[in-house]
Amino acid sequence: QKEFRKKLLSLYYKANVGHIASSLSCIDILIALFENKKKEERLILSKGHAAAALYILLNSIGEISDDQLTTFCKNGTVLTAHPSANSFENIPFATGSLGHGLPIGCGIAYANKLENNVEFTYIVMSDGETNEGSVWEGANFAVSNKLDNLIVVIDNNNLQAFGRPNKIVGNTSAIQKWKSIGFDIIELDGHKVKNLVEKIEALKMRRNGKPKMIVANTIKGKGVDFMEDKLEWHYLPMNEKQFDAAILSVENEYDA
Repeated sequence: QKEFRKKLLSLYYKANVGHIASSLSCIDILIALFENKKKEERLILSKGHAAAALYILLNSIGEISDDQLTTFCKNGTVLTAHPSANSFENIPFATGSLGHGLPIGCGIAYANKLENNVEFTYIVMSDGETNEGSVWEGANFAVSNKLDNLIVVIDNNNLQAFGRPNKIVGNTSAIQKWKSIGFDIIELDGHKVKNLVEKIEALKMRRNGKPKMIVANTIKGKGVDFMEDKLEWHYLPMNEKQFDAAILSVENEYDA
């Protein structure tokens, strides 16, 4: 976890771009999913503004080279601020226009059902993203079609671009709302990778006709003390002094 975070921070600092805290909140979720999913299974990072976290994981499995990684957010790169389609096997769709990942994932899961394919489809979306109407259309489709081969993970960091979710359109990531329409849900700490891996595996065994959801409670900016749970770090880039402090904070957090 420490080395992934340090690499992530370096990537953002050299590119001089923001969305750092959003990537720090979901990188542990992605670590767990990549450890769990089969090579042929689809994972969609619907909260595409955290693309750098996905790129770091794809680099770790050799799908993105070290040289390619250095081009993040540079002119002419395929490693854009939001994932673009048709560049890598594990980025099947462009995302970041929020609300699209779940409906697309539902289509993949539905097709797998029709073909008696046992593969799972994984979606990672933000709590703020659950504001989108298309998310709820997809959710109801998943329930109606008994897509128990779909696993949705909400990165529940309790901050979105302009404030706390419950102050904007209400708490649309609330567990009771998803349960009420028919999702099979567990809630956990989204930064405990081993537990995440175990719970994902347990959910996959529950073929009960219900789409699966993990509400992963996270901290925006996790590991960097001055970014944690701070709204301004949804967008801000780092200067040199902040980058050095961020690396030190991660070292202290994960060596403790």
